[in-house]
This record gives sequence, C-alpha cells and structure tokens, in this order.
Amino acid sequence: MLVPVDVWTIEVADGPTLSAGAWRRAHGELLVEAAVTHGAQEWTWVVRGWGALLEITFRDEGDWLRFRGTPAVRAALDAAPDPVSGMWIYSGRGGSSAARMPRHPKPRRVSDGAPLPEPDPEPSPWQQPLGLRHSELPLAQIDVAAS
Repeated sequence: MLVPVDVWTIEVADGPTLSAGAWRRAHGELLVEAAVTHGAQEWTWVVRGWGALLEITFRDEGDWLRFRGTPAVRAALDAAPDPVSGMWIYSGRGGSSAARMPRHPKPRRVSDGAPLPEPDPEPSPWQQPLGLRHSELPLAQIDVAAS
C-alpha cells in the first residue's frame, strides 16, 4: 500500500555577501534536526552553482506546517543570504531537480532549418563504362580460373 507523502522544497540562492553554501553549513544541521523531529521521512540537500536546495518529505501537510513554525526554522530562513528575492519555499520537488525519466530532445520544426540532403542521382547509361552499358563485366572482374 502506498502512503501519500508531501515533498517540500526550500531553495536558497547566493546573496551579495553570503553564499548559499555558507548558509547551509551554518543552518543545515538545525534544519534537518527540526525536520526529523517533526516527522520528516526523507531529506536531500542539492547543491547547484547558484545556491542550495533542501527537499524534505513529510507524511502530511500538518507535519510540514509544524516544522515550518519552529523558531529554529524561522531563524534559519530569516538568515538566508537574500531572504527577500533569493529564497523560495514551495510544495513539490525542486525546480532544478532531474526528471524521473530521462527526457529525449524532440526534433524542432522550423522554417529556416536546413533541407534534407537529396540522394545522389543514378548515373545515366552514357556516363558508365562501355562494358557496363552493354551488361558486360569489365575485364578486371572476369574470373579467369572459372573459364
């Protein structure tokens, strides 16, 4: 039986004076401890070139709300490098997370695309050597041993 779960993501971008990695090192352990204390089933840190993501899985939204309301979590979020425009909190996996199934690029249909190459035209009978024109093999292909 599958148990429904809620995945929540906290994305923190690098700020002008503090990196998201430094923020993670300072507050990451407290965030994970508070998450486990409030019923988190799974958590994952994802580090990107622009910041860090914490993906947390709870059994239901009530656990998330209790976790989100703790003083330690509020203090950590307030201490983000750019709490106004560099932090996003939302339900679901991170926007930068990989797809569960690999995506294959679809061919683009554009009007300015290069045309497909046309096959080489068949040579006319007048462009072939005389022996091939009259269904004869050239001398180099005649098997002397078979004669």
